[in-house]
Amino acid sequence: MRTNPFTDGLFFLTENYWATPTFWVILIVSLAIAAIAFAKLNEQRKIDHLVRYFVRGVVGLMWWQQSLWKVPPDFDSLRHWVEEMIKNAAFPIQARLLESIVLPNFTAFGYLIYSLEVVIGISLIIGLFVRAIATIGALMILNIYLGLYRSESEWPWTYAFLVLLMLLFAVERYGRSLGADALIAARAREPKKGLARLLTWAT
Repeated sequence: MRTNPFTDGLFFLTENYWATPTFWVILIVSLAIAAIAFAKLNEQRKIDHLVRYFVRGVVGLMWWQQSLWKVPPDFDSLRHWVEEMIKNAAFPIQARLLESIVLPNFTAFGYLIYSLEVVIGISLIIGLFVRAIATIGALMILNIYLGLYRSESEWPWTYAFLVLLMLLFAVERYGRSLGADALIAARAREPKKGLARLLTWAT
């Protein structure tokens, strides 16, 4: 049960659970990358980069935290929400796809969704390949938005705003604000080809 943001935040950071030290490692890496980018790159020393870093990190924390109730092998809660999406999908074709493809292969999809959410969370927190990962995140949230659109207990605008926020991260390249993407971009000033060009685009 939620109490208030401060108490709940402190509990999250100190909870006796395997994910707690893991999150601290991710957070320390994020702060270290931000410090390096700030020290080495003059253009990073602006308030707008700091704000982007903070916003990106908070949303990354959301993704990380939401992945914790999907930790394998128990996917019961996830199955419940997939079934809710089948009942409340905006378009019948989405409901049919979930019912005929996802449910019969639910364990595999459970691992896939959990892995993607962990990757998205880490990517946003440390600012690595944010352009590509945020695009994937936007598509995942769009799926939820459409799947729960007719649910009376949900506010569709919540998911719509999250989709827009993830698209903003991608278009504005938020990873280049005190993130690993800023360090990658700084070393890729000249035109690239092949894999190097793809990696540069992803940032």
